[in-house]
Order: sequence, then structure tokens, then C-alpha cells
Amino acid sequence: MAGKIAFKLNDKPVELDVDGDRKLLWVLRTELGLTGTKFSCGEGHCGSCTVLVNGVATRSCITKMKTLAGKEVVTIEGLARNGKLHPLQRAFMECDGFQCGFCTPGMIVTGAALLASNPRLTRDEILRGMEQNLCRCGAHARIVQAMEKAGQEMAGKGLGG
Repeated sequence: MAGKIAFKLNDKPVELDVDGDRKLLWVLRTELGLTGTKFSCGEGHCGSCTVLVNGVATRSCITKMKTLAGKEVVTIEGLARNGKLHPLQRAFMECDGFQCGFCTPGMIVTGAALLASNPRLTRDEILRGMEQNLCRCGAHARIVQAMEKAGQEMAGKGLGG
């Protein structure tokens, strides 16, 4: 059943008249035109559709709109601030942390959540934290390098936990 759902999206208030059972991924891509969040498995397994909901990495393909009332959602498009890319977005570019690029938005959003909680992650902590995001191209080593690089920058600036 459709109804008004108000939440914050990439630092801007949004109010939509939408079916509460509709999945966030499709609202982002079709109603709001934010196509950075990708559809892949549709079952919450691969991580391509990851967004932040109140700072927590969340699979948008299985998240119902009715659960978002009053919450804050950040997509890959919303990680940049004041015209500057997030440190992890820059590190992905500098370390070639992508190949085909399809998993990249979900990897970056998941990684940003991990680094926000602790920018001084060990390699093992990065591997464990990112293991639920799948990359079929095999860019994992460069993704880990990007995470380490961004973590060092964020720790040096006092960003994150």
C-alpha cells in the first residue's frame, strides 16, 4: 500500500508517496535517478547494491521503503562532500581498485562504513569486513590496497572512529 515516507537522502530531505514494500534499490534507480547503486543478485548476497542507512552498510535490493522513515540514506553519489571525493573514492582511482567497475559502488560504500568505524583496520580486518561484497573480475588485491590507503589518510586527518 502506498503512503508518504520521509527520510534524508544524501543530506537532503526526501518525501515520497511510495508502496512501503517497494525495495529501496528500485526507488533510487527509477524514481530518484540515482543509478550508481547497482542491481546484481537481487537477494542481498553480492553487495553491489550497498548503501548506508544511518551509517550502516545495507543491501538496498532487500530493504523495504517502509523501514526508512526518518532515517538517513547515503548512496555512492552522496559520499563526496563539498565537491571532494571521499578518501576511499580517490584511493580506488589511485590504486585501480576496480576492473569492470560493476561492484565498485557497493565496495566503496561498504568500505567507507568500515573505515568510518575504524580507519586503522588491519589487512585481516579489511578482508573480513569486505568478504560479503563480491567481485568477479578479481580486483580484490587492489581493493584492499585502496582500503589501506584511504584508512591511512583518514586516520591522519582524524576522520572515522
